[in-house]
Amino acid sequence: MAATPNEARLPVRVRRIAHEAWDRLRNLTTASPARFAVLVFATLIALFTALFSLPAASATGQRIPFADALFSAVSTICVTGLSTINMYSDLSPLGRVITYIGVNVGALGVLTLASILGLVISKRLGLRAKLIAAGDSNPLRAHGGPVNEGQTVRLGEVGQLLRTVALSTLVIEAALAVLIYPSLIIGGIHPLVALWEAPYYAAMAFTNTGFIPNADGLTPFAQDYFLLTVLMAGVFLGSIGFPVIFTLWRHYWRFRLWSLHAKLTIITTVVLFFVGAGVILLLEYDNPLTFGSMDAWDTTFQAFFLSAMTRSGGFSVIDIGDLNGATLIVGSMLMFVGGGSASTAGGIKVTTLAVLALAVFSEAKGRPSVQAFGRRIPSDVQRVALSVVAWGATIVALSTVTISRITDAPIEHVLFDVVSGFATVGLSTGLTAELPDPAVYVMAATMFMGRIGTVTLAAAVAASSRSQLYALPVERPIVG
Repeated sequence: MAATPNEARLPVRVRRIAHEAWDRLRNLTTASPARFAVLVFATLIALFTALFSLPAASATGQRIPFADALFSAVSTICVTGLSTINMYSDLSPLGRVITYIGVNVGALGVLTLASILGLVISKRLGLRAKLIAAGDSNPLRAHGGPVNEGQTVRLGEVGQLLRTVALSTLVIEAALAVLIYPSLIIGGIHPLVALWEAPYYAAMAFTNTGFIPNADGLTPFAQDYFLLTVLMAGVFLGSIGFPVIFTLWRHYWRFRLWSLHAKLTIITTVVLFFVGAGVILLLEYDNPLTFGSMDAWDTTFQAFFLSAMTRSGGFSVIDIGDLNGATLIVGSMLMFVGGGSASTAGGIKVTTLAVLALAVFSEAKGRPSVQAFGRRIPSDVQRVALSVVAWGATIVALSTVTISRITDAPIEHVLFDVVSGFATVGLSTGLTAELPDPAVYVMAATMFMGRIGTVTLAAAVAASSRSQLYALPVERPIVG
């Protein structure tokens, strides 16, 4: 039978609609890469929510409640580590594989992942997409303001940076798995089971997630200092950021050739690591529920381990709920700062803290500009740093008030878990596992906003950037 005219025109219409949709998607990758990045992350979360909702992903063969499936998907893709279910006993082997894949996908980072997908779709990275992809490598590339010739030339290194992300993830996780495997065997894990758990631990360390592949967690390995040190090293490598790894790969230990971003990231991370450990040690050494029952060596080591995990690691040997209230506040401060830009860590980032500290120091010294290591930090970067802190503090405050009102839990426990969610750390006082569904959704939104980054979120909300061709009269309000 001959096709009717309407039936003959149908494939043409379908092709035209598909072509128009494809063009719109391509335009989105170049016209608004930040908004496209948010769309990609939201799509991944929706996909993994559906995967966690599969009966085969549950240990019981029954569907996981939607709120728990959504929270698990957000925590996995955002490499947070918080959970409203037991990620070991409540998930089947398929569910654990889904988790493993999800954290590695999330570890690529929202900006890098969006740039890679944009490259596949548009066959090229437009200038604005390159600027966004390189934004965490150098904030001046993602924001307005003068840039020097060296920064302009290095814009073409974005493709190499993206390759470094994938290669470093594969190599570092493989090396960590090789180092972890013998400790698991010595700890009594069956060799075949350890073949799965070693890569799982490696992925959770480097991605700064902190999920545990066994029922007892790290408790059986509390005295295995080698394993705990390897986990700390994995968390450190994941938290310093891919641009820093890229710099170290090129220049090794030639500190003089490091970028200003790499110098600020490494120095601030190391300082926070030692200062955090010292403060935790002073606050917890006499707490019988945590460090009080340990000898001097164990107490010192566990203080450093906990300080390292607040970088966004999420692993813990002790029960976080047993920490003193003052220690929880200090831990919240460390988690809020987080790790390096373009890393698997969250928080406002250590470079943000460094820039603000340098600005305060320069103001105290009466210097006309903010300087570090022979470089001047422009005012637009300082404004971005202030914006990141303001947005981050606002998100944490709103979430803390909301969840506290819903649960009536102790405020220090709520604050700690909220900051842990915002900074994608994964440490918990035990509150998250007991949250009612409304609070679960609030915490999931907090993790999402914390992972995609406050600056990226602001850029995605803004429809367009406008230039102002005139200047208003100057008037100085009283400050302070």
